[in-house]
Amino acid sequence: MPQQKDIVRIAIQMTGVYPQLIQLDQKKPLSAVIKEVCDGWTLPGPENYALQYTDGVQTYITESNRQDIKNGCILRLTKAPGRCAEELFKGIQSTEPGARCDSLKELAGISKDVTFAQEFISRDGHLLLVKIVEDSKESNVIMTHTLTAFMALMDHGIVSWENLSVVFIKKIASFVNSAPFDASIQQVSLDILESMVLSSYSLFTQVKQEVTIKRLIDHLHVTNQQIQTKAMALLMALLQTAADSDKQEMLKLLNDKSFRQYICKDIIHSSGSVQDEMAHYLYVLQSVTLNQLEPRMKTPLDFYNQEQRDALHKLRDSAFDVESENLSHERRRSLCAKEFKKLGFSNNSNPGQDLGRAPPGLLALDTMYYFATQYTEAFKRFVLENSSREDKHECPFARSSIQLTLILCEILRIGEQPSETGSDYHTIFFNQDKLLEELFCVCIQLLNKTWKEMRATQEDFDKVMQVVREQITRTLSSKPTSLEFFKNKVNALNYSEILKLRQTERLHQEETLAPPVLELKERLKPELLDLIRQQRLNRLCQGTMFRKIGSRRRQDKLWFCRLSPNHKMLHYGDVDEDAENPPIETLQEKIPVADIKGLLMGKDCPHMKENKGKQNKEVLDLAFSITNDVEHSLNFIAPSRTDFCLWTDGLSVLLGREMSSEAMRSELEILLSMEIKLRLLDLENIPIPDSAPAVPKPPSNYNFCYDFSQTEQ
Repeated sequence: MPQQKDIVRIAIQMTGVYPQLIQLDQKKPLSAVIKEVCDGWTLPGPENYALQYTDGVQTYITESNRQDIKNGCILRLTKAPGRCAEELFKGIQSTEPGARCDSLKELAGISKDVTFAQEFISRDGHLLLVKIVEDSKESNVIMTHTLTAFMALMDHGIVSWENLSVVFIKKIASFVNSAPFDASIQQVSLDILESMVLSSYSLFTQVKQEVTIKRLIDHLHVTNQQIQTKAMALLMALLQTAADSDKQEMLKLLNDKSFRQYICKDIIHSSGSVQDEMAHYLYVLQSVTLNQLEPRMKTPLDFYNQEQRDALHKLRDSAFDVESENLSHERRRSLCAKEFKKLGFSNNSNPGQDLGRAPPGLLALDTMYYFATQYTEAFKRFVLENSSREDKHECPFARSSIQLTLILCEILRIGEQPSETGSDYHTIFFNQDKLLEELFCVCIQLLNKTWKEMRATQEDFDKVMQVVREQITRTLSSKPTSLEFFKNKVNALNYSEILKLRQTERLHQEETLAPPVLELKERLKPELLDLIRQQRLNRLCQGTMFRKIGSRRRQDKLWFCRLSPNHKMLHYGDVDEDAENPPIETLQEKIPVADIKGLLMGKDCPHMKENKGKQNKEVLDLAFSITNDVEHSLNFIAPSRTDFCLWTDGLSVLLGREMSSEAMRSELEILLSMEIKLRLLDLENIPIPDSAPAVPKPPSNYNFCYDFSQTEQ
């Protein structure tokens, strides 16, 4: 008795009779099932019949694929694949052109089925098709069906492409080379040649001899999109299979400015959108071309290489117009070191060490040198502007350039082999010579602009690079069509816009959270805000060293301020420069927290009003005051933005107000995210310790320690 799970309820059709509804027992041999169906219609010779799907690719049902049959499927009783193959084999040899055409047309459709293909090929049917092509006596319609059937048969991999004759290859190539010619024949012929090229290097060589790159490029100029796509497919197959010497020659033709402009104008822009298949080939062309930069990217600078050393010194000479020929060796060496430091090299005595990291390797030197020679004024302005800033606020050109080059390599996927499904090409690539170098020249100036907008210091380097990466990726995702378009858009996407976009995306992400998660988040907020408040008060109890701003805008005096442990008194007083953390007893002045009436910030502070017009924006952003009555105030200039946030938040807590600094919002978001992730972990039956685990003993040596100084993370 068959089990219920082995029974499938299906319908079986056949032309001229009523369908049968049967319960197919999957355990019963297929031949027995077919016999029962034939008996239902009183058909003799069940061995001459087979079951076939009616929808989509009308595949034959076999013992290997019968498990795919689902309840409700509609199958058709049709000729067995062997019988069908025999009839079509005879039909394509008929003396009647109409009979041959009908047989080849049917063959082109049914050859997609592997079961039929095996039967037809076992009768050497594919060789019959090869002969029809070699003789070339048939009409264009018959030839199209012949080539389509041949391609479908070969796709199954039953017969090797290398068994094909030279005459056949030349004939297929002649169909492609002929102009004008039947579009349907050319389309299938291009498909066949692509498969040949991808199957072996020997066939690649033969095809390359028979079909020129220029002829394939001509096919891209036709209006037939299928011909364009198949021609591009063959071009990419030739390009990917070619040896390095052949590849360089092909890329020279494919990267010709007129060809790339044609791609932009007639393939990308004219259609408005590119078909998925063509998009993939454009992506491959972009990838293979950009990967020509990979050797430079993976080669570190060799300081013993005279050519590379000269390029490095030419970079220095482009920035500084200083005559050093009449100086002594030591004086010249000292001057070079100073200039390399101004250029932003970490190792100013041996700047080659900065370029020892690969990637980006020599590519970083190439991009810097390109910027210095092609945009000399912008390069000099960058270096001069930053060498005149305070040390902690200067944007290091060399260090930034090395990291920016690496970021561009990652965004453009230089060094990555093109994937089989990739389609993410950049239209700007086909519209711009030296894309990497030109993007670098735009983005290094963007980096300097963003550095100033963020009022960054050396400690903020990684943060600035993250913002610049985001500016570039967001702009490229909008598919700019030209460098000018990219330049305008990326410069409009300033730091404040990035912050707004991040906030919008974060809010949108929150809106998409499940209601229980949002509810959990709201329940956690008060507890985490209390944690932040306590941290702020503890920080005020530790105290901070502040500087006073003198009348000549010079920071000339130090004073220290701290909150008493009971949070009732602020103690402060002048201290010596070498005093790190003076005891609370040594601070002569104090102000009761209960007497504090207000907290002022920025330009509203009394000491900023007194020096109105004399303070720069950096000082304004660090200034805050507490007032105890109309005439008296305690004025602060925080040593850093972090200290400003900690103190203004802490004082707000003491005054019973809400904390409002950006640091508080950031910390709250981090804590909420971490706490929610922990709460959502599946921790069933996992014991959580009440106390932290013991810190292990220090290791016997630190030889495993990695030096991050040479790597930008």
